[in-house]
Amino acid sequence: MAQFIVRRLQTLIPVIVLVSMLSFSLILLLPGDPAMMMLGEQNLTDRTAYLALRAELGLDKPIPLQYLDWATRALQGNLGSSLRDHLPIGLEITSHLFPTVELSILAMIFALIIAIPAGTLSALKPGSLLDHVATVIALSGVAVPSFFLGILLIYIFSLGLRLIPPSGYVSPLESLGGNLRLMILPAFALGSAHAAVLTRQIRSALIEVLQQEYIMTARSKGLTEAAVVIGHAFRNALVPVVTIIGLQVGTLIGGAVVIETVFSIPGMGRLIVDSIFQRDFPTVQAAVLILALSVLLANLLTDVLYAYIDPRIRYG
Repeated sequence: MAQFIVRRLQTLIPVIVLVSMLSFSLILLLPGDPAMMMLGEQNLTDRTAYLALRAELGLDKPIPLQYLDWATRALQGNLGSSLRDHLPIGLEITSHLFPTVELSILAMIFALIIAIPAGTLSALKPGSLLDHVATVIALSGVAVPSFFLGILLIYIFSLGLRLIPPSGYVSPLESLGGNLRLMILPAFALGSAHAAVLTRQIRSALIEVLQQEYIMTARSKGLTEAAVVIGHAFRNALVPVVTIIGLQVGTLIGGAVVIETVFSIPGMGRLIVDSIFQRDFPTVQAAVLILALSVLLANLLTDVLYAYIDPRIRYG
């Protein structure tokens, strides 16, 4: 397993370099000039101050040298300072990263809670009424945008029934109950589409596995259906499902940007959106880099997990 992890880490190095280049290139794509923004409109006529500030920020250097300076500082943990409040970007990201991670994890938990029983029951009785109902619900989950579902949930449970506050965020360290009460609606809104995809994937994988000869052998031994499904079929059906979960991490984080805006959650999505509107390019660069690295880390963990589920993958 250790050799497998080392090989996967080696393949990630060129991907990380490419991701860092794409993150750095954001400053070239977004309109505006960081030096002008920092000086303010009242000082735009001071050409000397403008050129001095560009030199201080390194904007007067060729783009390859700018990238090398930025990447070197990032490797040392120095992501620069925000153009808005001149605070270290690392501190801002630290304070905004946890809500996004929490929202993504809760959304995936909701998706699995829905998808595992629904997909399993559909696989055990394909073509039944239950299978058709699960299919319709899955298609509806994919078709309905997460932001629209979030607004609908706010309207029903917050404005209509007045059971849950419509927006806001409380740290679980302050109040675990208050945190879960505020996160249940955004997590469900974000996880519904992923639940639909996972339901169909679990159904397809289980149907294929249940037709294998070793399943027939297990049944011929007199094992109960539950023992056959849980003990023999489900683990082998997990490999493609885990792969889909890993591929959905990027979509999950991208959806979190929208959901955080709908429910006023101070996560990375809100940080990126606010930084774009205020043309805080260094913060956008750093936030995109951290999110991209988070997706790569999640994919690495996915590879390790399905190598554990199916040991043959380690030696492939």
